[in-house]
Amino acid sequence: MYAIITENDSSEWKDKTGELYHHPKRHLKYLTPGTKVIYYKGRLNDKKYKKFRLTPEAHYFGIGEIGKQYLDPNSTKNDYFSEIINFQSFDKPIFIKDNDGRYLESIPESRKANYWRDGTRPLSQEVYDKILCLSETVVNNVFDDEFTSRSTEGKKIGTYTTRYERDPKLRQQALSFHGYTCMVCGFNFLKAYGDIGRGFIHVHHVNPLFETGEQIVNPKTDLVPVCPNCHCMIHRDKNNTLTVEQLKCMLK
Repeated sequence: MYAIITENDSSEWKDKTGELYHHPKRHLKYLTPGTKVIYYKGRLNDKKYKKFRLTPEAHYFGIGEIGKQYLDPNSTKNDYFSEIINFQSFDKPIFIKDNDGRYLESIPESRKANYWRDGTRPLSQEVYDKILCLSETVVNNVFDDEFTSRSTEGKKIGTYTTRYERDPKLRQQALSFHGYTCMVCGFNFLKAYGDIGRGFIHVHHVNPLFETGEQIVNPKTDLVPVCPNCHCMIHRDKNNTLTVEQLKCMLK
């Protein structure tokens, strides 16, 4: 399941960005453990909050996943708290309309007048993926290494499956060194697809985390940009992860 969750600059709800979402009980129909969510903020109304936002305009600013849920013990209306896990903030705001002036979310004709009042809104996977693509963020898994200062990665996180913790700050540093062209086949999404491909590329661990476990990662020497096809081929044989040079030779 996928959903939008709204965070207001000033609110009576006891939200903690990336940690807790406070909401009415009725929102449980959209928010269940495992639901992937995108954070949304409406247009700025009070200038004193400007420095805490990516932009004064309405925008999306991060992703997360619903964890444990529990009743607010101080609520007289059966309000709930939903824990937010795997939170990643966006490096830039994603506006609610595309370059052609069309809303990214699909708004039913019957809801055009009051759609944006809903603090929690169901979302299709298609729109979720589109917003992620625009934000240049990819959900963590073995193949989608979207990282963004050198730091420790690879700590195992207990979720429904075993994932390997990644520092979201490493990606941009690696791309600042290497650029956005695949180091195996030379494919560049911006050159091939135009503006929609800007900033899109996978980033590969030279020493895969699922093999090494927790490790210190240097974005200049330990991370390289590769296209999704080459990335999948590198990991095609789980018992024999290929190097960039090995795959280059196969491609030739």
